[in-house]
Formats: sequence, C-alpha cells, structure tokens
Amino acid sequence: MSEHTVLAEGLQFPEGPIAQADGSVLLVEIARGTLSRVANGKVEVVAELGGGPNGAAMGPDGWCYVCNNGGFLWVERNGRLYPGNEPADYPGGRIERVHLESGEIEVMYTHCEGQPLRGPNDLVFDRFGGFWFTDHGKTRQRERDRTGVFYAKSDGSHIEEVIFPLDGPNGIGLSPDEDEVYIAETPTGRLWAYELAAPGKLKGERRDRPDGGRLIPGREGYFLFDSLAVDATGKVCVATIIDGGITVLDPNGGEPGFVSMPDPLTTNICFGGDDLKTAYVTLSSTGQLISLPWDEAGLPLNFLNR
Repeated sequence: MSEHTVLAEGLQFPEGPIAQADGSVLLVEIARGTLSRVANGKVEVVAELGGGPNGAAMGPDGWCYVCNNGGFLWVERNGRLYPGNEPADYPGGRIERVHLESGEIEVMYTHCEGQPLRGPNDLVFDRFGGFWFTDHGKTRQRERDRTGVFYAKSDGSHIEEVIFPLDGPNGIGLSPDEDEVYIAETPTGRLWAYELAAPGKLKGERRDRPDGGRLIPGREGYFLFDSLAVDATGKVCVATIIDGGITVLDPNGGEPGFVSMPDPLTTNICFGGDDLKTAYVTLSSTGQLISLPWDEAGLPLNFLNR
C-alpha cells in the first residue's frame, strides 16, 4: 500500500476527481447527488445535481460536464457504502454541465436517436472540443442494460452512439496523440483500445473482433475495472475494484503494474500538481479523497487550465 495523504473524509461515494490549478479538487458525490469542491480539508457543494452524478470533466466553455447515471439503491455495510440496483425513482440518465461560479445547471443530453441514456458514467474531451462518454447502464434484480460508447459535441448539437455493445463500459480516456480511445469494462476487468480516424470516428469500417477493439494485455486474477486516467508516457491507469488499487496497463505491450490502495472500491484517479506527478484517488466505500506521489506525470487534459 502506497504512502498517501487523506485530503477529505466523510464524502458520500466520491468519484470523478478533477485537480484544479489552485490546489483544490472538484469531484462528485454520487450518493449525495452533488458536484463538490475539496479545498484545505473542507468540502463545499458547487451544485445540487440529484440522481447519480458520476464522471466529470472540464469543457471548452469553462463549464464542468457531468455524466449523471440517475442514481442507485444504496447499501451500507460495516460502515462502508456500496451502490446497488436501479432505484424505484430512477429518472433516467443524462449529460449535464455546471457553471462553477454560479452553480447553474444545464441538461445537455438525455437521449441518442430516440434511445434514452441509461447510466452515463465517464467522459473525456478531445482537443477539438467534443467528448467521448460511456454508458454503464443500470442493473435490476434479474437483468442488466446493454450499452455502449458515445461521442457528443459540447454545444448540445450532436450525439452519436459509436460503439455498441460493450459489457458495462466505465472508464474512458484518449491516447497522447488522440489516435486511440481506451475503454474499461467493469465486469470483465478488460481494457479495450479503438483506433480513431477523426473526432468521434473509428478507423475503418471493418472490425477485427466482435467487440471491435484491441484488447490491452492485463493482470491475472479476479477484479473489476472502474474509471481511468492516462499518463504522459501513454500508460493507462485504471481504478480497480475488489483488490482495491490502480492497475497500470501499457497499450504498447509492457508488463502490467498494480498500486495497492486502502479501499476495495478504489474508483477513480486523476493527476495534478505543478508537474502532474501527484495522483488524486477516490476511495468510494470509505468516502475519502487521497493524494500520493506518482512515478510518471499525468497526461495534461484538454481545457483544464493550470
């Protein structure tokens, strides 16, 4: 287990961290239904979103874009919080954005070509101002949604399902040259790479596999994948559930690595600090945001001022 610093406690299932230039960290609290800010050990609510705010990213307009999965039934066990099935009051999934100064909220997308979004989970902006996002779907007692991956414009003018189906797609990121998009599947513990030809477009129409992607070699054992971040060398750092930590995978075929964390529900990682060599990690079941030094610098995110 790595040496770390606890930046905040008592968070209600934190996810989607975004390290800011002033040293604060934006994140969502899924069970609280908020976009929140952690600064100097204090937690401030930026916006009351309701539902289940999940992944978050800064857009080209300076607003914070949020994947809202619509919420969960929650289970508390031995002082830890766990997400469960689709709740009875589930309102549907959506993409929304928040003005950080005023707290104003705008809903950007709820459907794609007539198909409702089910459980938008995580998103990443490309350099052109569009964003990729995953729809993880919702789970009920005896069934689970089939979902995929979407590309949308930040002005609300276009949304398209680009990849379908995947098995519980969760974390998503872009390679340093933005010629590949990486997608983590939760239940399979797999990381897929898809070559890109243009913003929002896969390379070639023929797919080599039924899933349409290239499988990145991973670790042995049983675990689940959550959200991810890419470092400056192009390695993909995937938050890992069950054994609790960050799995580091090399799209170029290097050996996988693993950094242990003190929570089996380690759900997300982002990079910050002057040199982007500080990792910020959400420990969701225990409600903590922690930081720790990282060997490699993170890949700078588009539209995130530093």
